[in-house]
Amino acid sequence: MLTLPDIDYGSRVRAGLLVPSGNSVAEPEIRAMLPRQVSMLVTRLALRGSSKPELMRMLDRLEAASELLADAGVDVIVFHCTAVSTFAPELAGGIRDRIQSASGIRCFTTADAILAGLTNLGAKRVSLLTPYIDEVHAREIAFLEANGLQVGRGANLGINTNSEMAGLSPEAILDWAKSAIDPRADACLISCTAIKSAPVIAELERVSGIPVLTSNQSMVWHLMRSNGIDSDVAAYGRLFSTDQPVKSVEPMPIAVDR
Repeated sequence: MLTLPDIDYGSRVRAGLLVPSGNSVAEPEIRAMLPRQVSMLVTRLALRGSSKPELMRMLDRLEAASELLADAGVDVIVFHCTAVSTFAPELAGGIRDRIQSASGIRCFTTADAILAGLTNLGAKRVSLLTPYIDEVHAREIAFLEANGLQVGRGANLGINTNSEMAGLSPEAILDWAKSAIDPRADACLISCTAIKSAPVIAELERVSGIPVLTSNQSMVWHLMRSNGIDSDVAAYGRLFSTDQPVKSVEPMPIAVDR
């Protein structure tokens, strides 16, 4: 009897991801966390740095990229960039509307996933750690506060490009996060899809005593829970062990300087 290779084509959920073109970290981390029968198909949108014009240019070809993912018959589309989805919270609904209009497929953003994760953990005070330059870090603080969260002590590294962010080792991220995290917070958010933060989640939770969320981990958790998949990915934090049902959380609009 012929035995065929067991290839996982995503028989339960096939997710279409829109990721920054310069990001080399998100796909390996997401693949490590996804359970069997959940797959991802990826399309890129141009983004390498963190300047305001470049972040906004990532949205220029949003419809075309969404249509390409629709051609593959994905079940859900994820706009997976933290800096853009938290840059202009009043446009988050617009991003979802544009994707759904172009593709006919439901979608969510990284920001939606982060808010849902923090909500399900019952977090009110967040310690925010990012690799970003000051202005991007400040916008993310404003985004979290606009959505009813308090931002406690945190830190940012002042890094501008995806390639520089990818150059940070997990060990370097862990050492930095240990010194920067606020243990009085309800949760720590290590923001950015382009840094190798997934391997440090469990150890940072152990030493800090609080839940740790990352952008890639939050997205995978929200993808799984919003599609009725409750596999416990124990190596990647307490978030996967929460029993609460997923709540749909959409960013509140705030004013953004143009």
